Amino acid sequence: MIDFIPLEYYGTIRMYLMLTVVLITILHSLVLPMEDIKNKMYIAVMGFLILAYNVVYIGLRPISGKYFVDMRTYANYFKSYAIGGDILVKDDIFFHQFMKLSSSIMTVHSFFLLCAIIYILPLYVVSRKMFKDYWFYSFLLLVVSFSFWGYGVNGIRNGMATSIFLFAIAYRDRKVVLIAFATLAYLFHQSMALPIFAFVLTLIHNKPKTYFIAWLCAIPLSLVMGGFWEAFFSSLGFGGDRLSYLAGGENTGFRFDFLLYSASAVFAGWYFIFKRGFADKVYWQLFNVYLIANTFWILVIRANFSNRFAYLSWFMIAIVIVYPYLKQKFFKNQNVVLAKVIFMYFLFTFAMFLYYKID
Repeated sequence: MIDFIPLEYYGTIRMYLMLTVVLITILHSLVLPMEDIKNKMYIAVMGFLILAYNVVYIGLRPISGKYFVDMRTYANYFKSYAIGGDILVKDDIFFHQFMKLSSSIMTVHSFFLLCAIIYILPLYVVSRKMFKDYWFYSFLLLVVSFSFWGYGVNGIRNGMATSIFLFAIAYRDRKVVLIAFATLAYLFHQSMALPIFAFVLTLIHNKPKTYFIAWLCAIPLSLVMGGFWEAFFSSLGFGGDRLSYLAGGENTGFRFDFLLYSASAVFAGWYFIFKRGFADKVYWQLFNVYLIANTFWILVIRANFSNRFAYLSWFMIAIVIVYPYLKQKFFKNQNVVLAKVIFMYFLFTFAMFLYYKID
């Protein structure tokens, strides 16, 4: 356990360290072509360093409810199971069975390290599977994403479930692996029913124009009829008791800042697919899954804790944005353009970090 760092600075230290990595990476991208041997050596070494660092730093953090919120709740469950306590929860029971089994063979600190491995390692595997030698850029954007830290230290189950889902669709060409890991993602967190449904829908209809128009229409529909959509989805019972967030709590208002963040991936997909004619069917599928899940969130954007629904699409933003740059050459100095993209992407994360620290 890393107990020598004051908890009030724990997240801050990581943020500034990742800022340093981002700046160094941008410098490399500005002066070296992506295919340059020196750049390839850098991204290989730095990639494994940030992989190991994030697993250890997140996995061996001290147990705290004040700074890591739900971590304390999970620790209490774990300690109860370790002394023979029964599983009393009714929702997402698979995760509690996993926790109870873990409590019989490891300590609570080892358990959280295991959770970090399940959360982070699939992101490396997915990046490597999709982008080969250039996996680092995808992985870097994933671990500096706005929601990455929060779902690694607080919304732990949800974070693991989304990583498992990404692993599943990375192996969409192997049906047994796809189905097995998509099912596992759902068992870890039942909210994964939405992105799984979206993925199945793209197997039937994979035309980006359809989902792009639906996404655009969702914005005025949410502005004008926000309360209707919250009541409608709540009445359907989608996601079980999680939709209680739609029916109860305070109205948080229309989050234009979060909509802008969501729109970054939509703009990327629109630009490369419609303006540049990028006809990669895998990218279409990733983009369409993102659009479907994000459209649902826009319709319920005013709901209490709507960020929990937003994350069902946000975990894909980094891949949707970076995918075209690592698959095809679109620009004369693509390394320079990629550097600007990395900077702008991290800028939002860093700005929100500063805003909430000050607030």
